Amino acid sequence: MNPSSTPASTPHHGPAPASPSRLQERLKSIAPERLKAMRRGIEKESLRAQPAGGLALTPHPAALGSALTHPSITTDFSESQVELVTGAHASVEAAIDELTQIHQFTYRSMKDIGDDMLWVSSMPCGLPTDETIPIARFGSSNVGRAKSVYRMGLGHRYGRRMQTISGIHYNWSFPDVTSEQYFGLIRNFRRQAFLLLYLFGASPAVCSTFVAGRQHELQKLTDHTMYMPHGTSLRMGRLGYQSDAQASLAVSYNSLEGYGASLQDALTRAYPAYEAVGIRNPGGDYNQLATTLLQIENEFYGTIRPKRVIFPGERPLHALRERGVEYIEVRLMDLDPFIPVGITAQTMRFLDMFLLHCLLTDSPPDTPQEIAALGRNQHRTAARGREPGLLLERGDDQMALPDWGLEIVAECEQIASALDAAHGDAHYAQALEAARAGLRDASTLPSARVLAVMAKDHENSFVSFVRTQSATTQAALQALPYTDALHAHFTALSQQSVAAQKEIEALDSMPFEVYRQQYVAADRLGMPARQAVSA
Repeated sequence: MNPSSTPASTPHHGPAPASPSRLQERLKSIAPERLKAMRRGIEKESLRAQPAGGLALTPHPAALGSALTHPSITTDFSESQVELVTGAHASVEAAIDELTQIHQFTYRSMKDIGDDMLWVSSMPCGLPTDETIPIARFGSSNVGRAKSVYRMGLGHRYGRRMQTISGIHYNWSFPDVTSEQYFGLIRNFRRQAFLLLYLFGASPAVCSTFVAGRQHELQKLTDHTMYMPHGTSLRMGRLGYQSDAQASLAVSYNSLEGYGASLQDALTRAYPAYEAVGIRNPGGDYNQLATTLLQIENEFYGTIRPKRVIFPGERPLHALRERGVEYIEVRLMDLDPFIPVGITAQTMRFLDMFLLHCLLTDSPPDTPQEIAALGRNQHRTAARGREPGLLLERGDDQMALPDWGLEIVAECEQIASALDAAHGDAHYAQALEAARAGLRDASTLPSARVLAVMAKDHENSFVSFVRTQSATTQAALQALPYTDALHAHFTALSQQSVAAQKEIEALDSMPFEVYRQQYVAADRLGMPARQAVSA
């Protein structure tokens, strides 16, 4: 079986509807044990907000340990942006349980030092001026300083406000899949990602502080709230993680070799606007790690990434080239403000099916023309996904978004049946039915519910709505059973992380500038992949 095989009849137009018999054939060849060996993990970002709805400007709470070395609790761009990370789990429930427990400890630690809460929307709370948003700090070690300098560079390149957008990353793997097959999955995912934005987008509105002084297409809802009436995910639209510089990248997902070459080019090509910023300012402080189009691999924005666990100090591209793709990272999921941990088990099950569908259906090579069309589909869905009659580009034709979505859902029925048979329940079929309901009635979608509740209970105020949801979420998580053993476990992790950071700092002897030059050196990006490597 080769799920990435390329049908000669569709070289430029994206995949035709999946062949039911071929998909069935491939599913039949997968033993139930292999289906149950699927792994998934979650990374969830949330801003710390003050009770009135403004950004908390205080340091990362000390009780949460070291953001550099803690395995479960860190920070993302800002000192005010908490990131909670689970391990990889064989069951959806286990992943949700771990995420819930990390939340419980985090909320308790925050409560001990003040009245901050975690902001439950992907779009940020009330923001101060750009330069006032605090960049995350990771201590005095070279690796810690490099993390902060990288974030300083992001601030110079894109502005700090954009970096305060938060979301959920879904890390997913399936046993015995080659790098070639993972890239086939990635191509299909990008073709059909509009469906996830439509079904699970939950950011149709934003506080006006986010767009102050910026050009945008949003409509005014109230003095302090901007929105798109049929929007699904402003986070994934033109206001979100977008960059003119990165728009010049023609990244192909046709192979690990081609992907690696695209990234290597971006990581080594000087970019005039960033050269003008410089590595250091006149006072000697660092502005960024490099003046290249990308400072490091993580700066490349995408809805999905091929990933590999790296060794200490190793560059991610080197790891991919040396050992192949180990898992994929889905990066377009909004926080669901109605759910305490931001994502439901049902949503995770839909993602499992969707990703398996992307893996098991034919995946022709992408082309520059198709990649451009996919970008237009993404922006159209993010800004207008619930608009009645909305058409998306599909090859040389156009297709109504709900019709295309229903077609994908129908193709997933066999996958739901196989997964439910392996697990002995009907949870996957239920997740599929919920998706079908959302395609038939847009008013049931999270993005529609956000606007409905804002209108009904909050006089159309985005900040008032999210502030209330954040307080409700905080109370719900603090009311859950929480054992002494659980608290002791996370307290120990925090203490161990602080000790680990001190050890790293004590062992450092290299001047930071030498460390920086060595880290960004092109020869550390690895050799181009010669062939697909089994993950």
